[in-house]
Amino acid sequence: MKKISILIPAYNEQEVLPILFERLSGLADSQKYFEFEFFFVNDGSRDDTLSIIDQYAKKDSRVSYINLSRNFGKEIAMIAGLDHVTGDATVIIDADLQDPPELIPEMIKLWQDGYDDVYAKRRSRQGESWFKKFTSRAYYRTLQRVTHVPIQEDTGDFRLLDKRVVAAIQQFRDTQRNAKAIFSWVGFKKIEILYDRDERVAGSTKWSYPKLINLAVDGITSFTTTPLRAASVAGLIISATAFIYIAYLLIRPLFGVPTGDGYSSLMAVILFLGGVQLLSLGIIGEYVGRIFNETKQRPLYLIEKHHEGTSKKTRK
Repeated sequence: MKKISILIPAYNEQEVLPILFERLSGLADSQKYFEFEFFFVNDGSRDDTLSIIDQYAKKDSRVSYINLSRNFGKEIAMIAGLDHVTGDATVIIDADLQDPPELIPEMIKLWQDGYDDVYAKRRSRQGESWFKKFTSRAYYRTLQRVTHVPIQEDTGDFRLLDKRVVAAIQQFRDTQRNAKAIFSWVGFKKIEILYDRDERVAGSTKWSYPKLINLAVDGITSFTTTPLRAASVAGLIISATAFIYIAYLLIRPLFGVPTGDGYSSLMAVILFLGGVQLLSLGIIGEYVGRIFNETKQRPLYLIEKHHEGTSKKTRK
């Protein structure tokens, strides 16, 4: 029997875990021809998430988990889980149940048909503001244009990955990560399934706008040098414009056109050029900072506890 690992990163999800366990258990019980592993990554939760996971691990041997030494963020939690899952295929799903586990059998069927990456595309997104939907769509379209990688729009981390795709992703040891871009970059045979995303069953989202902005910057700087090229092009255009303007200032007195004081225009030009220079230095600084972080070669995560269950269903 082939094994399906269900990978669930969790951070302060104590309210939703009982419902999640019930739905995952019912799903696995209905699939008679597969073994299941429920692999949790506790990403330094400050509530009772770890103790609840541990209680279920004692009741159901299919539950495995690792407890990270602190909160490293969801991107790192996912690679930590992918480093330890043992299934022939792995399904990544959020603990908040916005992505329905009941979609997993359909993913498994497509995987059996020969697809390596079965990703769920959101047909609708309940509980999210129009601004978040708009910025998300705009970001992924921009990322696709500048990276020349076919990024899947309106998709999250909810997907099934064959073990050879998992092995490919394990080779990415970037400290600043964007899993959605990595999923697209590695390629393999992909197919989408559509679904309607639900609201959170309980608790509150852990993604604030500053965190989303950091994730977006990581995605762009990790997969393209386009911002550096754009800064160079902007500098070239501004320099050419300034040269033409200086030539105009030198030539126009020959035609009897007086040159005024120009204090306001001079200040405007200085402030504009100063802003462009600072922006360019900021872009360069983002890349230099990432080079600095990568050269330190620190581990991506540290594990405080590892509990390994079995794929056989036994209850104690």
